[in-house]
Amino acid sequence: MRFSRAVFCAIAVAVTAPALAQAPASLGDSAKALIGTWEFSNADRDKICSATFKIDPTKVGFKVEFDKGCADLFPIVNDVAGWTFPDNDLLRLVDAQGRALVEFSEVEDGIYEAPTPGLGVLFLQNAASAGPPPKPPEQVAGDWAIKRTNGTTVCVFTLSPAAAKDGFALTVKPGCDASITRLNFAQWRLDRDELTLLPARGNPWRFEEVEAGTWRRVPEGADGFTLVKQ
Repeated sequence: MRFSRAVFCAIAVAVTAPALAQAPASLGDSAKALIGTWEFSNADRDKICSATFKIDPTKVGFKVEFDKGCADLFPIVNDVAGWTFPDNDLLRLVDAQGRALVEFSEVEDGIYEAPTPGLGVLFLQNAASAGPPPKPPEQVAGDWAIKRTNGTTVCVFTLSPAAAKDGFALTVKPGCDASITRLNFAQWRLDRDELTLLPARGNPWRFEEVEAGTWRRVPEGADGFTLVKQ
C-alpha cells in the first residue's frame, strides 16, 4: 500500500510531537542574564549557598547546579531537576515532572525573591554583587550609642544576643533623651545588610553599616542619626 505525501507528513508530526513537547524552550534575553553563579539564601542570609544556572538543556528546562552542602541548608534542592524562565514570567525551579518547586520574581535589579511555604522567603542574588554575609548577632551585641549628626549622644543601650519575640533583646540605659525613651525600643534584629531597632509602636529604625562599629540611619533625614559601638 502506498501512502500519500499528506498521510506520511501527518504520521511524522504525530511521532515527533511528544519529543518536541519535552524539549526546553530557547532562552530569552532575561533568562540569558541568569547564566552563571548566584547566591541562594534565606531572608536573614544566615543560610547561604550557591546556585549555578547553565544553558545545558534538561527534559524540563535547563540545568542548575547547587554547591556541596546546599541540600543540608535547603532540602528542597534535592528535588530540583532544572530551571525555566519564560520572558515576562517567573523564574521557576522545577522537579523532574516540570512542576514548580520555587517561583522567583525580580524585586530589584539582580535580586529575586520567592515566598515558599515551609521555607519562608528565599532569595537569589548575583554572587558578584551580593556582598559579605551579615554579621552574626554575637558580633553586633554590646553597648551602642545613638548620636545626632552633630555628635551629641541621645541614648545608650545594650544589644543582647538573647532571643526576643521578633529578634533579640534590647535594653535602654538610664539618661536617654525623651525623644528616644518614648519610642520604647525593646528589640533589635539584623535584616540582611541592615541593623533594625524595633519600637513598641511605629516604624522600625533601620541602619546601614558605614564602617566598623558605625551604622547610619536610613533613609537619611534632616535630623540624621548614627549608631556607634561603645
